[in-house]
Amino acid sequence: MISFLLTVRRLAQGLWHAFKDKNFQAIFIITLFILLSGTLFYHSEEGLSFIDALYFSVTTLTTVGSSGFVPSTTLGKIFTILYIFAGAGLTFGVVTRIAYGIFSNKNKEDEKQGGDEKQAE
Repeated sequence: MISFLLTVRRLAQGLWHAFKDKNFQAIFIITLFILLSGTLFYHSEEGLSFIDALYFSVTTLTTVGSSGFVPSTTLGKIFTILYIFAGAGLTFGVVTRIAYGIFSNKNKEDEKQGGDEKQAE
């Protein structure tokens, strides 16, 4: 549980740092709209519950995939193809900027601790 909480804390710090960048804000909002559109599409066209539709949208855009569901309609399959091309790059852009925020924040903390240790000597 402690590991999970530390991971959530680092994610929150990365998001906080990333949100200071206007480009990240735009990419993040576009990605949220793409996730919303996918969720609504899979809910209405494929009959998934909202949480299942969101889960499938996220696993599709992150290219993780989900063997538990495959679109059954032709429209669903065509939408999924276009959805991957439209959203995968944006999703990785968001993830990359969050990771940069996490690591740049960690480097600042390391530098601060290093400076504190030098002052203690």
